[in-house]
Amino acid sequence: MRLALFNKGRLGLVDGDALVDVTEQLAGPGAPGPAGALQRYIETTVRDGVGHLDLTGCPRVPLAEADLEAPLPRPGKIIGAPVNYLDHKAEMEYTTSIADLGVFLKANSSVIGPGQDILLPYTDKRTDQEGELGVVIGRTASHVSTDDALDHVFGYTCVLDITVRSGEDRSTRKSFDTFTPIGPWIVTADEIPDPDTLGLRCDVGGATRQETNTADLIFGVRELIAYTSSVMTLHPGDVIATGTPAGVGPLSHGDRVVLEIERVGRLEVGVDGSRAVPYEQRPGRRAR
Repeated sequence: MRLALFNKGRLGLVDGDALVDVTEQLAGPGAPGPAGALQRYIETTVRDGVGHLDLTGCPRVPLAEADLEAPLPRPGKIIGAPVNYLDHKAEMEYTTSIADLGVFLKANSSVIGPGQDILLPYTDKRTDQEGELGVVIGRTASHVSTDDALDHVFGYTCVLDITVRSGEDRSTRKSFDTFTPIGPWIVTADEIPDPDTLGLRCDVGGATRQETNTADLIFGVRELIAYTSSVMTLHPGDVIATGTPAGVGPLSHGDRVVLEIERVGRLEVGVDGSRAVPYEQRPGRRAR
């Protein structure tokens, strides 16, 4: 299944060129809260298993007319995998990789959805795009083995890990509001038996900047889940951004960023630099 949030928090199943509104069937009655209807469904699936889905009589909305939103607007955790492609290690002239650095956390308040804008914070510091495969956890995972890792996956999505090239810690440089576009939907794990064989391409301003296959990950999806779950317990709805390949580059006001991942989907967002300020005007700049 491909599951999306749309039109002010409705939960839809992608069926060809339409969205079938399955909010009541999959998320149940009542407001789902800030985490969204898809998060509620993931948690319900853990508790009750996957039930029969009857689409008879469900409202349908043309996909082209739907207002798609981030499928998980407030994940419990967003976990990043730094330097997880050798070509990115080479282009950034890093001497270390994920094997040395481990993982990092991004603020869940940085999430936006398809069609929204990345807001550039600074006029004089480079802000880069990083296109990545996102893994959505479906079952609680603690100290799982690589052999069992994929059993804990709910599905996959597209993630842009936006990054300011400044001197702060990764979790700061990557956690600005709007710095984690996610979407356009989540593809359930049964649709992708092997996540380590997917083509990935990221275009900025109509030009391809990044093109790779997840087969080139240093820590593949299985290894990444096993490693991360040895550090922190993973809960349903947590998102792991698996790392970016070579080709990161600066974003400018008015750019369109398009991330396409084979069998997953196409995520497109804009870039807005109209509110950017000089780096030296940031709060706390005088503290030493």
